Amino acid sequence: MSEAGGAGRARAAVARLSEAVGERRQRLGTAMGEARRQRRLLLVVVCVALLLDNMLYMVIVPIIPDYIAAMRGGGAAGGPSALAGGNGSGGGNRSLLPARYPPATGGNEDVQIGVLFASKAMLQLLVNPLSGTLIDRVGYETPLLAGLAVMFLSTATFAFAENYATLFAARSLQGLGSAFADTAGIALIADRYPEEPARSRALGTALACISFGSLAAPPFGGVLYEFAGKRVPFLVLACVCLLDGVLLLALAPPGAAAARANMPVGTPIHRLMIDPYIAVVAGALATCNIPLAFLEPTIANWMKDSMGASEWEVGLTWLPAFFPHVLGVYVTVRLAAAYPHLQWFYGALGMAIIGASSCLVPACRNFGQVIVPLCGICFGIALVDTALLPTLAFLVDVRHVSVYGSVYAIADISYSVAYALGPIVAGQIVHTMGFAQLNLGMGLANVLYAPVLLLLRNVCQMKPSHSERNILLEEGPKGLYDTIKMEEHKGMGKSLQPAGGMEENGMDSYRRDLTGVSEEDSSDYEYS
Repeated sequence: MSEAGGAGRARAAVARLSEAVGERRQRLGTAMGEARRQRRLLLVVVCVALLLDNMLYMVIVPIIPDYIAAMRGGGAAGGPSALAGGNGSGGGNRSLLPARYPPATGGNEDVQIGVLFASKAMLQLLVNPLSGTLIDRVGYETPLLAGLAVMFLSTATFAFAENYATLFAARSLQGLGSAFADTAGIALIADRYPEEPARSRALGTALACISFGSLAAPPFGGVLYEFAGKRVPFLVLACVCLLDGVLLLALAPPGAAAARANMPVGTPIHRLMIDPYIAVVAGALATCNIPLAFLEPTIANWMKDSMGASEWEVGLTWLPAFFPHVLGVYVTVRLAAAYPHLQWFYGALGMAIIGASSCLVPACRNFGQVIVPLCGICFGIALVDTALLPTLAFLVDVRHVSVYGSVYAIADISYSVAYALGPIVAGQIVHTMGFAQLNLGMGLANVLYAPVLLLLRNVCQMKPSHSERNILLEEGPKGLYDTIKMEEHKGMGKSLQPAGGMEENGMDSYRRDLTGVSEEDSSDYEYS
């Protein structure tokens, strides 16, 4: 009788254990499903932030030259009426995109425009080392929210600016906001998409938003400036920025910061900068963006002087390049999924395409011809960015600690170097050496740098370092948040088996994974 009672109690204990494990697995599956949905929404937030930043960067292109001329008491913007938000009697000769960004004539107004355009990248260049370190310490959501708040303030300042000093302050504020929003946003994507090829797809989506924002902003700003006044484009962008910040607050409220208590300490940015592999990637990102940064302020005047291009041709010069850029992102993501060990080759191929396209620009004799090399430049930039941005995250994973703020601050520094020099240096090079020499020099730099990416050919064979994050995961999860991260580490695509269908050894393994996890522990953690 006692043996039968003991067997019954054992069966009851096994049944209770199986039920508990099944309930725990169901809770974990539900939490992981919610985490996947949340990371998709966070990807939307980041993409909107990057879109806004690049729209604000370029939306002033058709506005600022006339705007500054109006502040000086005349010019094409129709004088004081334009400052009040009206269209003015002289507004009819404004083009949707400017022929001057800034002009190569070298006047005081030209210098003002060049400095104004470069101020954003200059401040971004100075702040990025600090923002990367801060992001590594406090996480990604709070700096992203702070960046959106500063961008909102910058956009509102643009809308109501009445003098050059205010415009300069607004542009510099945008650089401060971008240093936090852009870096934190890209780092957040890398953190929430640790597996490939999902990480490449997510970063590719962000790059497509950057491209769309840069190319759609000038027509957007020009049309609204023409028909609704100079404040409307900025007020529209400010409202979208505010909504994006509200969505981020809903997804990652300040109280959820405790969820990142287990976040390891990232590698200092100065150590990442001297990593030879990261330095190679950073150099490639800077070099490949130089043609775009230097052509934007110079190609309009060259087109008017060399081929007699009309205002609408100048205005639409860069718009067709959006499509090959998106195509380049798509092609690279697909190739990286099939052949991940060739990421370095995609970047080198992109730089070779950029170099050849840059050299072809001075040979063009009409609008149709010049579109082709510009599309080649944007296609090549898409290949380089889409291949090398995920490579940065992988290098941090295998050689350092899997915290991404500082490494993407380095990437942002690379971009900022090109765009800080472009509006100021490019015009002077054209003036002293000529437009053809500028393009040949940029093309040669890209072609010569492409073989340097051979140094990355063995990166995919590197083994992950024993980082703090791996140590934390190997110690066993100490809450629902850690359990989710551990399961994501094993592979987001793997579906969980039903509790009733588990084999005994699988149940034992899962029981070991959950050792020491109590209901109180799991309730103290939030997934983010």
